[in-house]
Amino acid sequence: MSVLTIFSYIFIIAGLVFMLFGIVGIFTNRDFYTRLLVSSKIDIVGSLTLILGLALRHGFSFFTGKLALLFIIILILAPLNAHVLGRCAFFSQGAPQKTSDSPSKASPFSQEMSPSTQKNSDEKDTA
Repeated sequence: MSVLTIFSYIFIIAGLVFMLFGIVGIFTNRDFYTRLLVSSKIDIVGSLTLILGLALRHGFSFFTGKLALLFIIILILAPLNAHVLGRCAFFSQGAPQKTSDSPSKASPFSQEMSPSTQKNSDEKDTA
């Protein structure tokens, strides 16, 4: 096995590990903006490391040119995508709400209504 093949395997495994840790990070964070940050890091670091490993594995060929084009597209569009998504979420919801870590409180994304809100919505339906 050549040194180039060993480096390619290292980059491929590192990319997969970055993606795995990023997926765990998405599920452990509660805030939308933190999840957005983690998902953009998965896109950039994980996929670019994986593409670099594949390019090293296949050597210089037409396939490597395609991977280089994909590398450039991801490098440009992934941060832009995260920025647009975060900006739209910020302007549609206002400032981010602070959530508590206690499991007894309802999630800000849940659709549960308090009894007082249910009573008000029932009054509107009958009127």
